[in-house]
Amino acid sequence: MSESEQRFGEFVAVRTRQHVAELVLDRPKAMNAVSTEMARSIAAACHALAGDPDVRVTVLTSTHDRAFCVGADLKERNSFSDAELVRQRPTARAAYTGVLELPMPTVAAVHGFALGGGFELALACDLIVADATAVVGLPEVSVGVIPGGGGTQLLPRRVGAARAAELVFTARRVEAAEARELGLVDRLADDARTEALALAARIAANSPVGLRAAKRAMRLGQGLDLRAGLEVEDAAWRSVAFSGDRAEGVAAFNEKRKPHWPGE
Repeated sequence: MSESEQRFGEFVAVRTRQHVAELVLDRPKAMNAVSTEMARSIAAACHALAGDPDVRVTVLTSTHDRAFCVGADLKERNSFSDAELVRQRPTARAAYTGVLELPMPTVAAVHGFALGGGFELALACDLIVADATAVVGLPEVSVGVIPGGGGTQLLPRRVGAARAAELVFTARRVEAAEARELGLVDRLADDARTEALALAARIAANSPVGLRAAKRAMRLGQGLDLRAGLEVEDAAWRSVAFSGDRAEGVAAFNEKRKPHWPGE
């Protein structure tokens, strides 16, 4: 199956092949720093992906050879007045929540620096694959702000409250091996993009209805008490129990063949 590409502004591209979409950060001259324009493009790309039923997995990658994303465009941000910064805030937030709220499984492929908002984009994904060049961290308190792209909420959910507090309060950068040990990334690979796309292909072989429902159940149930979480799970189960995907999955299992998912 051929690959298609769609551009969202100057700095973001979406490449799609065999039910896997690659959301590409493509502002190499600025190490993929997220400007207002780039934030709008990320949000627009996520909106389009969320509405595409053919996409079963999204992989977040970058084109820079030294950085996944170094966070907010501080040169632009430092030029803002206080009023301009306040007006820009919803645009910035929309980029991070756009990735976070994608309904299909998401995988970040981290190569090089993923700092501040760059690491928050990765944290917004369900899984993070990194290579040996990866350096991650949330250094915002060292410049007088806080992680404002979801970091204070997503990092504790990933590594626990105390470990997240240490990382945020010290603002330290963490290299690949330690990042894997601490749970900041899920896999180390020789080539993060290649591994992330291969992982995405394995995920995409499964029911798109099941994948989205499972993600919804895990996301909505997180932080709830067990009984409430099981109710969330039951609602998700009911949403797929009588789907075309379930009927096809059972038939394919009985007939000892690969399923052809209708996606409904």
